[in-house]
Amino acid sequence: MHYNRGHLRTILLNLLSNALRYRHPDRPPRVRVRGWRGPTGQAMLSVADNGLGIDLSRHGADLFQLFRRFHPEAAEGTGVGLFLVNRIVESNGGELQVESTVGEGSTFRVTLN
Repeated sequence: MHYNRGHLRTILLNLLSNALRYRHPDRPPRVRVRGWRGPTGQAMLSVADNGLGIDLSRHGADLFQLFRRFHPEAAEGTGVGLFLVNRIVESNGGELQVESTVGEGSTFRVTLN
């Protein structure tokens, strides 16, 4: 499988920087990056952290919208990162999914096609 190196770099840079930027103040940050082949052979990537987490019931619909921020008090940012990641992934026929628990962390799963 071939994937645009610049796009992959942007995806990883944004997900990793968010994992570190929105770390939980009461514990050291822990970030896990995994890659594997999905059930139909597609490349999969996940970035999981133990950070602040996102209230998906409250913010889920806005998660990949431009200029949306969910922890503005925690760190500086523009609200462009997740929007950009989602646009890159979807424009290449992939999918971006998120699981998150407030106070426990988030996992972003990317299907690369």
